Amino acid sequence: MNAVQAFHRRSIQDRDQFWREQATAIHWHVPFSTVVDESKLPFAKWFVGGQTNLCFNAVDRWLDSRGDQAALIWVSTEVDQEQTYTYRQLYQEVNAVAAMLKAQGVGQGDRVLIYMPMVPEAVFAMLACARLGAIHSVVFGGFASVNLAQRIDDAQPKVIVCADAGARGGKVTPYKPLLDKAISLCTAPPEKVIVVDRGLFAFEPVAGRDLEYASLRKQFDGVEIPAVWLDSSAPSYVLYTSGTTGKPKGVQRDVGGYAVALASSIKHIFNGKPGDTFLCTSDIGWVVGHSYIVYGPLIGGQTTILYEGTPVRPDGGILWSLVERFKVDTMFSAPTAIRVLKKQDPGLLKKYDLSSLRALYMAGEPLDEPTAQWISEGLGKPIIDNYWQTETGWPILAGQPGIENVPTKFGSPSFPVYGFDVRVIDEQTGEDLGPNQKGVVAIVPPLPPGAMTTIWGDDARFVETYFSSIPGRQVYSTFDWGLVDEEDYWFILGRTDDVINVAGHRLGTREIEESINSHSAVAESAVVGIADQLKGQVAVGFAVLKDPSVLDAAGATQKLEAEIMKVVDEQLGPVARPARVRFVTTLPKTRSGKVLRRAIVAVCEGRDPGDLTTIEDPTALEQIKDSL
Repeated sequence: MNAVQAFHRRSIQDRDQFWREQATAIHWHVPFSTVVDESKLPFAKWFVGGQTNLCFNAVDRWLDSRGDQAALIWVSTEVDQEQTYTYRQLYQEVNAVAAMLKAQGVGQGDRVLIYMPMVPEAVFAMLACARLGAIHSVVFGGFASVNLAQRIDDAQPKVIVCADAGARGGKVTPYKPLLDKAISLCTAPPEKVIVVDRGLFAFEPVAGRDLEYASLRKQFDGVEIPAVWLDSSAPSYVLYTSGTTGKPKGVQRDVGGYAVALASSIKHIFNGKPGDTFLCTSDIGWVVGHSYIVYGPLIGGQTTILYEGTPVRPDGGILWSLVERFKVDTMFSAPTAIRVLKKQDPGLLKKYDLSSLRALYMAGEPLDEPTAQWISEGLGKPIIDNYWQTETGWPILAGQPGIENVPTKFGSPSFPVYGFDVRVIDEQTGEDLGPNQKGVVAIVPPLPPGAMTTIWGDDARFVETYFSSIPGRQVYSTFDWGLVDEEDYWFILGRTDDVINVAGHRLGTREIEESINSHSAVAESAVVGIADQLKGQVAVGFAVLKDPSVLDAAGATQKLEAEIMKVVDEQLGPVARPARVRFVTTLPKTRSGKVLRRAIVAVCEGRDPGDLTTIEDPTALEQIKDSL
């Protein structure tokens, strides 16, 4: 057993003492009396009796020792602007926003919805809510009006903070008209809307409702608002899971457990210390942005980089240039971003001085072995895959070099993270499975600190959705297939609802995708199961090539398709061979990089693809349709 596994075992077997030690990493205004109350599982309360504040831990407590250190560096390749805020300056900005929110009647327990692009004001607003004890709900910028209205009605915010517009890939997306329309659809509209005017889109303020951020900022310049001390289990924020249909699911998180989880993860998973620089390429609209752009690095006393832009603008070297310029120690990105870079000039990986970078962390969707190998060789740096969900708030499985540097395996997120009692379970019998047996990845409650505490306003749905699908056991289902090999390394094999059942053979989409991706011509792929009268379902693959021009030659498409089929045959056997492999230049994805498999299936089966609010490029779905 290595040190990571021993650390994990102690967190499960000696839970109270373990988390008592981890809790010393944050400031407690009132010490807690009980580590965990598990009397009403699956609802767990962590650090009972303790009082703390997320904003105080992220900002105030560093003022004496790190007041002049950069806390937040904003870089936008969309509007060609940069701004650096020290911890002291961040404190001033957050207090001003807290004062402007308080002036609108926002207090402890009130909700504030934040509909913003990747700009510093969004971070100030999140931290200001945390300071006041208000509950923020960040909705990804550019989200469509109907879906935005659902979230407004569910959270019932007193105030909404928004921007006139965002920009991505040089294209401006107006936010204010989308928000105005959403509010018109609401049954419980907000009292006030505070607008950050970036000068990207001209709009007419709504009289009596809309307030200008800039003028409020001047009005409250220099005002200090004391942090409100909150019970550890008080809600900190609600984050709606993307891609939901019907009533959205608001993942609710606490204050104390989340602060402890992030502080410990910065140290043990990300091997970080105060003064380090952390670059996370996610978006504040997603959980990774909440945990590892905003709260985690700041609670860890680090400098965090807020990047507005794409991985290929102005060119495919932009991320590595940020690492060089700001001497980034830790970088966190998504496999999708790296697969996009596979189509760029590989020389860009060697152009910049990356000597400060200790490791590249990857999460968001499964990291396939060919992509991991490619970026590892290109950068010459450790690639640390980690697996988690909006619901868990921080990694479930990961390499943990802050505990011990254990060799990684490409395609595996290594080992369970301390606090997560993870099992591979047979979904029919509910029994734990042994090495190399495929089952559902599940977590035995209590969920650790920092994980969701319930669904906002719907405790029954929390139990029904997450704890009721495995027969005979009350365990949290991740709805992902996985297995553990003979050396205790974990592998995630795709969603349980993305499993393809071909003539009785159950096939994980990820396994077939990995095989297709191993062909030298393929940059990335998506595999879906399409209804078939004979076999129930057949697998169909859609592949993006590194160089699409290879298809220009006569007969090249058929030849390449046959080659890919042969690769799958050799690696997985004929049963896993897709019925067809089609070639497209891009896959339909959400803005966070998840492939919209359900939409692909619907198009292939001639059905309405449904809610496409989160799609990055609508033309990608047209390509799927055309390829058929």
